[in-house]
Amino acid sequence: MDLKSEARPRRVLILTAGFGEGHNAAARNLRDALAAAAPDARVEMRDIFSEAYGWLNRLSVRAYLFVINRLPGVWNLVFQWLDRSSAVAGNIGVFGRASRLLRGLLDEFQPEVVVSVYPGCSHLLDHLCQGMSRRPFRQVTIVTDSLTINRVWHTGYNDFYLVANEATAAVMTEQGVPPGKIRVTGFPVPAFFAEARLPKIAPSRGERWRVLFMVNSGKHTAVDIARELLTIDGMELMITVGRDDVLEKRIRAAAASHASAVQVHGWTKELPRFIAEAHIVISKAGGATVQECLAAVTPMIVSQVVPGQEEGNARLISEGRAGVIAVTPETIAEAVREALANDGETWRRWHAGAQRLSRPNAAREIAEWILSLK
Repeated sequence: MDLKSEARPRRVLILTAGFGEGHNAAARNLRDALAAAAPDARVEMRDIFSEAYGWLNRLSVRAYLFVINRLPGVWNLVFQWLDRSSAVAGNIGVFGRASRLLRGLLDEFQPEVVVSVYPGCSHLLDHLCQGMSRRPFRQVTIVTDSLTINRVWHTGYNDFYLVANEATAAVMTEQGVPPGKIRVTGFPVPAFFAEARLPKIAPSRGERWRVLFMVNSGKHTAVDIARELLTIDGMELMITVGRDDVLEKRIRAAAASHASAVQVHGWTKELPRFIAEAHIVISKAGGATVQECLAAVTPMIVSQVVPGQEEGNARLISEGRAGVIAVTPETIAEAVREALANDGETWRRWHAGAQRLSRPNAAREIAEWILSLK
């Protein structure tokens, strides 16, 4: 691709939101890839809703996390309603403070490309651009989910939609998105997965399988899952708990008698390396987590599925034969045992499935494509 400097957009605005870590992960990874590809470009990453509403936005995020973890059936009803309703598009104007903040940002920054990784941002831009015959920037949305695509992603205007895989492109085409607007690019994962790609092989005789249990928002079963995993012989277990100090202490206590075979970590910047070095990752079906496991060619046991948006991510793993869905402590442990049995026969099949879906260079390729837009 010819990326002559005079053809490159020099101002790229990335819009994100904190309702799900996948959005922010995609935004950060794209920002870093753009900086690496064009150090002289100006790239802004902004969460307009957080900036506009502060504590109220934080309260909304906590409420969202409570509902998806404790009241998944309620969230499923909300998700289905959003898929059928025009309420977001028709009422986005109620976010007046966010609209004014975004208008000021557009006027000051004057981006040549606006990239959204959160669907509400496209509708906010529609509200601001009413009456314009032509927008002064190219508009791109990165869809952070797979297979189960809520129509709120594409009921707003966009020049292009970037999706993680062909199956998701087919779903959006069936929903009425013109195929010419859809580009299959992969999900923008950290550059680490392309730069430090490790050969993934089964352990030799006498070595241990490496299993990583990443505790995300569904924490109420984490200790029970850890206890079940600790009953499995022949593996080295690593557990990450984020910033939850109380949960970390509980899991350390549960693992105290297995100190030689388990490591427990709080918040860490080393998650990409942990994912790359593991033979199996156990975690929820978040868009970023699933795509990072695939980029690392690390099979996944999906331990939690948020109804609606994460169902497609889980299906991507199971239908792509890159792992399995198991959501109780007992079935999770049984899935690990099955994967490791017979010298890892099932694990080898999962690994081959992950290899077929892996796109570790997606962030760099997306950045180069954005920089080539005229």
